[in-house]
Amino acid sequence: MLIVKIIIVVLLGLIVLSLAAGMFSMITDRENTNRTVKMLTIRIALSIVTFIFIFISFYMGWIQPHGALPPAG
Repeated sequence: MLIVKIIIVVLLGLIVLSLAAGMFSMITDRENTNRTVKMLTIRIALSIVTFIFIFISFYMGWIQPHGALPPAG
């Protein structure tokens, strides 16, 4: 299902953006703010949601592993 793959790619993109925002706020904030912690918390939450979504998608049969290893034999 193409929509499942699109959702996974969007979630991974949001994780990368959150990580970049956390890095940017860590570098630019000279004061003692919680913005970096919030960005990294969002990244962790998105990672957990992505993992759960991939697990559910695999369990429901929406996605299948492609078998990166060569066939045995």
